Amino acid sequence: LLNQYFTFRGRYTSEEMIPPNSSLVRYDNPVLVSRNNDKKSPKSSQLKTTSQPSATSGGPVPSAGGKAGALADSKQAQTEEVLNTILPPKEWTENGQLWVQQVSSTPATRLDVVNLQEQLDTKLQQRQARETGICPVRRQLYTQCFDELIRQVTINCSERGLLLLRVRDEINMTIKAYQTLYESSVAFGMRKALMAEQGKSDMEGRIGELEGEKRDLERQVNELKAKCEAIEKREAERRQIEEKKHSEEIQFLKRTNQQLKQQLEGIISPKK
Repeated sequence: LLNQYFTFRGRYTSEEMIPPNSSLVRYDNPVLVSRNNDKKSPKSSQLKTTSQPSATSGGPVPSAGGKAGALADSKQAQTEEVLNTILPPKEWTENGQLWVQQVSSTPATRLDVVNLQEQLDTKLQQRQARETGICPVRRQLYTQCFDELIRQVTINCSERGLLLLRVRDEINMTIKAYQTLYESSVAFGMRKALMAEQGKSDMEGRIGELEGEKRDLERQVNELKAKCEAIEKREAERRQIEEKKHSEEIQFLKRTNQQLKQQLEGIISPKK
């Protein structure tokens, strides 16, 4: 039953553990755990060596009250197992000793919920979390608050706690998907910006070349205009000279014609 709910769980590792005093999740007191040949502390030894009475022992047969107590102990152990699965114990090493701190299995009261709300508001103010927009501090505190609520609900009803755990994992998966989408969009925007910057430099070089070509063409146009004006002026002067020469030739021919006409008339008139 538990395995199908913990596919996407994995954010509570020993490297990401938050110090106990700064977390909104309620934990038990730390327990010293022995490693290799280290001596066990009395409390850890008591926790690890606790065992149920053997059926083959010669002890007295448990009564109805003992069966009820054993059933309650079994339910408590199952609840602690579910809690440790949802919220894994914190582990850290101090002075060569391994310490473990498990989540508390003490039922919460109405006063605990009120205190949790006050602690949440206080930490939001102390850590200067933003009220709107994206804020990692605010999300971290609300995640801790939601985990504490899951812990409180799980103690009273394990099934309800597992369902809330499923909701929490779905929310975390959705947030990670949005985060991945945001990062990919930022990377895409950066690539487009770099391409635009590179295209801008290329375009600026091309603009410089075109402006140089424009200046050369304008210079050629000015030279051609000057040549055209000089040719037009020269042709106009030549035309004037040709017209003047043509006019003088016409006048000369008219005078010559007039003289020849007079001479011809003078020759013809005496014969008459």
